[in-house]
This record gives sequence, C-alpha cells and structure tokens, in this order.
Amino acid sequence: MARFPHNDGMEQQQASAERGHRWFAAFYQLSASAMERGAVGRIRRELIPPLAGDVLEIGAGAGANFPLYGDAARVVALEPDPHMIKRAKERAGANIEIRVAPAERLPFPDASFESVVSTLVLCSVDDLPQSLAEIRRVLRPGGELLFIEHVRGAGVLGRAQDIVQPVYGWFAGGCHANRRTERALRAAGFAFDRIERGKVNPLLPGIWGIARPE
Repeated sequence: MARFPHNDGMEQQQASAERGHRWFAAFYQLSASAMERGAVGRIRRELIPPLAGDVLEIGAGAGANFPLYGDAARVVALEPDPHMIKRAKERAGANIEIRVAPAERLPFPDASFESVVSTLVLCSVDDLPQSLAEIRRVLRPGGELLFIEHVRGAGVLGRAQDIVQPVYGWFAGGCHANRRTERALRAAGFAFDRIERGKVNPLLPGIWGIARPE
C-alpha cells in the first residue's frame, strides 16, 4: 500500500487536544444501522464504485464506506474525532490506513489522490471554503470528488433550519443543517459530472454526485 508522509506534530497536537464529541459518536453508532437501511445507505452503494488507486476519505466517521472500497484501492481515511476513530478501526481492512487530521489541513502533497470521498462531512467542517480548497489541492489532474451531503432547503424549510441551527449544531457534533454546499462547491471551482437532489432522510434535503476541479 502506498504510504504518504505523516505530519506527526499535527497528529499529536490533535490527539492531545482531545477534540471530539463522545456522546454524539455513541449516538451516531446507534443510529447508523437505521441510516444505512434508508436513503443514505442506498445512495452510498450506488455512488461509490470499487475504486482503484490512491483514495482519500475525509471524515470517515465509523467507517461506513469501508466495505465499498475495492481491493485495488489504497485508502487513507481521515477522521479528527478520536471517539469515531475507535469505531472506524474495527472496520478497516488491510488496504485502509486511518489517520487523525481535519479537512482544513490535509497532510499530503499536492496532487496525491485520484479520488476523494466525502459523505455527510462538509456539513460539519469548521471552514468549508478552506476544506474544499484542500480537497482540490490534493486531487490529481482529472481526479474526482464523490460526495453525499445534506443541505439547506428552500423556502419555509430553509428558514426553519436557520432558526434551529444553534441547538441542532450543539446536539449534532457541530453539524450545520443549513449549509449551502452546492453553492460552495461551485465557488471553490468544482464542476459536476453528476449531481442529484432529494431527501437523505425524511427531514433533510440533500445532494450527491461526482465533482471535478475545473
């Protein structure tokens, strides 16, 4: 498996800071099976093929995508939350390397990966434009971003999401239910090979598809 240089100082800093959401990680694990039986699981299986080459997954969480990666993929899975990492390690195969790192500071050289996978992650990053800039930086020419994200709805739903966001974000580990992620992807210089819109659960609208740097 290909190895990328570590930034041990950053990883130690992340670990020592004890960042993470213990209770959200426990709740997420309990709810994951229901999510996978619903729309998110179906979309995930349809969207992510048996990838090959160097693959980066940001915000790997408890490793829900791990079974979908083919043996030809050399996967580096990043997750900043130490409570999630404990669960992800239980699902990681021999071709999956798990590291501690945030999406805003990817510890890799430019043009390191053929594919980046982000499923229900961009809603939770601290700095969305910076995270997208980093994803674009580490993708090789012609590389692809495969994404599933819930987003802000239109009209009354969107306004309701804005109102409940402070409480929702606290409860959901920093997640933003009202992010305009499609707009942010376009602003970051991504073009869509494929984009679909629908519900990712009974309440939240979402987008999913494949984007490439223009």
